[in-house]
Amino acid sequence: MIRIFNHYLHRQTLLQVLFDLGLIVFAVIAFVLSQGESAQTVLPFAASHGLSLAGCMFVINSATGFYQHVHNRSVTESCARALFGLLFGLPLAYAIFSLVPSNTSHRDLLTLVAMAAVAAVMVHRVYAAHSGTQTRMRSRILIFGTGAAARTVGNTLRASDPHAQIVGYYAGPNEDQPEVPRAEIINEGANLTEAALKHNVDEIVVALTERRGGSMPLRQLLDCKLSGVRVVDIATHFEKTLAQINIKHVNAGWLVFGDGFSQGMLRAAIKRVCDIVFATLILAVAWPIMLVTALAIRIESRGPVLYRQERVGLNGVPFKVIKFRSMRTDAEKDGKPRWATKNDDRVTRVGRFIRKVRIDELPQLFNVLVGEMSMVGPRPERQFFVDELISKIPYYAVRHSVKPGVTGWAQVRYEYGSTIEDSVEKLQYDLYYVKNHSLFLDLLIMLETVAVVLTGKGAR
Repeated sequence: MIRIFNHYLHRQTLLQVLFDLGLIVFAVIAFVLSQGESAQTVLPFAASHGLSLAGCMFVINSATGFYQHVHNRSVTESCARALFGLLFGLPLAYAIFSLVPSNTSHRDLLTLVAMAAVAAVMVHRVYAAHSGTQTRMRSRILIFGTGAAARTVGNTLRASDPHAQIVGYYAGPNEDQPEVPRAEIINEGANLTEAALKHNVDEIVVALTERRGGSMPLRQLLDCKLSGVRVVDIATHFEKTLAQINIKHVNAGWLVFGDGFSQGMLRAAIKRVCDIVFATLILAVAWPIMLVTALAIRIESRGPVLYRQERVGLNGVPFKVIKFRSMRTDAEKDGKPRWATKNDDRVTRVGRFIRKVRIDELPQLFNVLVGEMSMVGPRPERQFFVDELISKIPYYAVRHSVKPGVTGWAQVRYEYGSTIEDSVEKLQYDLYYVKNHSLFLDLLIMLETVAVVLTGKGAR
């Protein structure tokens, strides 16, 4: 894993991005050089046109979800995503290279080369997703522990990280009743350092159920680290692997003395400017869709087009969120707040569609412009549910230390849910965002939001 602006990325993901960008730029440079152009012409040209197209393809591939690591994606789905990407990539390539000055030699052929490079990128994305190349450079991980915590680490690694290979479990001194397969325990009479070196371990995850009474061989762990083996605790493991803060395996000390949770006036000012710019641009593009949506709501059912409801915002201050009305006007006629659920019978036909493609969220852009919300942040909840969740879930109030968002890390990583258990899962992603938020992570979340809208993932 590589940490970029506080966010963890797989090395393979970074290599995929660099390969795609490099393929396009290389194709442009190679063609221009083959026509006898000088290097002084090539470099500025590649920077202005090749990199522009490469940047557009990065956005398209991110928005179509090609840089996400999904185990069960079918070849058919990958091909459909690639075709969707080509619908945008090929016209962009044509438009960008149509701007080449008219005195450039072989202008039309150069445009075809750029379009062919776009097609090659999409073909390679499909090939890389299903050829097994993602698992050829897997990290070898040793789990230190054999109890329930170690079993949880092993299960999450196998389920969510195709780049990880578990070499086995190493039992701690006071672990007599293993909860992992005995065949995978590799103590073999060797101490921890010897076992790690023997099995060419890249990383050790410390997942001991009991860490007192001499259970932690600190000298051996230090020797492993000095030998080039990464050593992480279980909380850091979940942060890196699942991009969440697992509240079952974290304590206040880890949160207080670890890095992250950085706030500041400069960061807030830059984020505010970005919020205004993005909200204005989206409103400028989406206003026809919003107008059609308003008409459809008015035609289908009586009642207001917009829906205003009090939610909890930054530092617990309430505000009125604005959304397109997607439920009947008598959705809570008894006055008792209810969780919205999947396939909720209170949702109208128009409401079901606009919720699926997230059009109902667009009026929240006005909340962003007035400063009550941000483009990216935790989802704002109603005071009734916030009070309940704070009393039942530790650290829930931490999510109110940043502005709520139109979209967020929990929204793009976890499907819609309406139970306390779902709230715990989403909180773990929200805590990750609050701890590690940056403009880079905000950009990734907005790109993944496009993929969520296009695929209907987590539709409500």
